[in-house]
Amino acid sequence: MKILHTGDWHIGKLVHGIHMTEDQRYLLEQLMVLIKQEKPDVMIIAGDIYDRSIPPVEAVELLDGFLSEAVLTYKLKIIAIAGNHDSSDRVGFASRILTDQGLYIHGNIRKVIEPIIINDESGPVYFYPIPYGEPAIIRGIYDDDSIKDHDTAMKRILSDIHANKPSTGRHICIAHGFVMGVMEAETSESERPLSIGGSEYVDVSHFEGFDYVALGHLHKPQKVKHEYIRYAGSLLKYSFSEANQKKSVTVVDMDDSGNVKIRQVSLTPLRDMRMIKGKLENLMDSKIYSDTKTEDYIMAVLTDRGELMDAIGKLRSIYPNILKIEKEVFEREAGMMQTSAGREFAKKNILELFGEFYENVSAEAFTEDKRDVIASVMNALEQEGRAL
Repeated sequence: MKILHTGDWHIGKLVHGIHMTEDQRYLLEQLMVLIKQEKPDVMIIAGDIYDRSIPPVEAVELLDGFLSEAVLTYKLKIIAIAGNHDSSDRVGFASRILTDQGLYIHGNIRKVIEPIIINDESGPVYFYPIPYGEPAIIRGIYDDDSIKDHDTAMKRILSDIHANKPSTGRHICIAHGFVMGVMEAETSESERPLSIGGSEYVDVSHFEGFDYVALGHLHKPQKVKHEYIRYAGSLLKYSFSEANQKKSVTVVDMDDSGNVKIRQVSLTPLRDMRMIKGKLENLMDSKIYSDTKTEDYIMAVLTDRGELMDAIGKLRSIYPNILKIEKEVFEREAGMMQTSAGREFAKKNILELFGEFYENVSAEAFTEDKRDVIASVMNALEQEGRAL
């Protein structure tokens, strides 16, 4: 069986105020060409189909057109789950009707995860779709007070699946979350935290025992401990922290014993997202930019000392899609006022930044008890924001 593993499409995404719909349409057209070439049996979308719970009309129309062509024209079976950006109710709407056409969309998580069974010439392959769910919701579904965070929630879900899955056949799990292995996973700024304070992490060991695990949430294509447990990554770059990532679609060839061969097929964006660095006059020199795609989405880091007049306006005359501009901080100029938060701001999560702020203002230690209180407040606010 041949499977296309994708995830984190984020249809309807805004990046620095720019609608990415045109760029997403361009990538989905390439994906359709890849479907024609590879002729997969199944395509997986491992969550975050849309970028927000109420997507714009253009996003819905784009996704509808793509799915309709893939399923009705090319008879491709598609299995999709809701991610933390999606509205589980909206994503799962009319799912029973769509199933008859070969489109399996799972929005709300259920107590019993019934496998989707798709046969090939070697027999059945069992797909277990696990849509994203808040630990509090999963605790209520199972009436299990031991479910405290994403790890204990996923452990409970997967223990039930492992206990009930057939001893024969091949088994594929589809999930959306922050799965951690031996090495720390590489994250991006555009990934919305699932929770604050470390409670979003899920131990990779819960997924061992499947033939393949198709994950969504992290935007860089990467394995988690094992080659068969993977993130496909996002279709596009959605932040400048992803500028050096190579986006791709994962092609999985599974034999009759469940062994997998994995390939990553790159897609070419309409506009790349990249960073340039140097003095303003150099970045505007035709010798510097003549061999580059000036239509790309650009972040410029200026190394000039002193004030600059309308730097972004001048750069926009060369780079029309420049989205962000920064000045390099020179330590001697910054002096003693520069803090670790200032130097590493983009790499720190909101809880770490709050802790540094608290200690700087109060001159008191940000203890574990205080950390836990603030984390619980932040998580409650995050969940309330998703519900709006």
